[in-house]
Amino acid sequence: MVGKIIHLRQHYHFGPMKIQMYLERYHGITMSTSGIWRILKRLEMNRLPASQRHRRTTTRWKRYEKQRPGHQVQVDVKFIEPIATDGGRRKKYYQYTAIDDCTRLRILRIYPKHDQRTAIEFMDYVLARLPFQVEKVQTDNGAEFQPGFHWHLLDQGINHVYIRPATPRLNGKVERSHRIDAEEFYRLLDGVMIDDAGLFNDKLQEWENYYNYQRPHGALGGQTPYERLKQKTNA
Repeated sequence: MVGKIIHLRQHYHFGPMKIQMYLERYHGITMSTSGIWRILKRLEMNRLPASQRHRRTTTRWKRYEKQRPGHQVQVDVKFIEPIATDGGRRKKYYQYTAIDDCTRLRILRIYPKHDQRTAIEFMDYVLARLPFQVEKVQTDNGAEFQPGFHWHLLDQGINHVYIRPATPRLNGKVERSHRIDAEEFYRLLDGVMIDDAGLFNDKLQEWENYYNYQRPHGALGGQTPYERLKQKTNA
């Protein structure tokens, strides 16, 4: 058991609560968070390296959850660190992300371009894959989400709203999910060269499946997004 705690702490930097969820879900081990913390403290693993600690803001914002799937979907773009190719050219990739406000179900896609046409292509991909109807999409004010994207959604009967400028907290769920990507997906790819959008998307699809169907979420009381979706649709 201690070995499992060490693995989750070293490789994923999970705290006691997340470790507790994983031990119970995947190993049938029930243990208190205080007991896990004591083990970490005894092993001098109770504090993460400074570079891995979450920087808390002085102001805490309360996040509200929509009550039905599809009521609101947050969409954003994560800029991937440029990859140096063999020829010395630095190639850029962009992760487009959509997350359902109610269930936290996510759709992810990597693109080598970042413009309105790409954003429209991504939204068509999202709408084809989500197992429920989307009523509203919320984005920031980026150039990729301007009139062409806006009217593309309105033409399909989907409302599109912008958050206020310089207030990323209003898209807090998708922003938080990008931090999870950095901690649990991209950090584990460190040193792995992927210079192909198709291969990149294959890897990202594996991560998306894990996130949606297997990864317990603290904000969902330990449920996965798919479990929350089933709970909401069967209620």
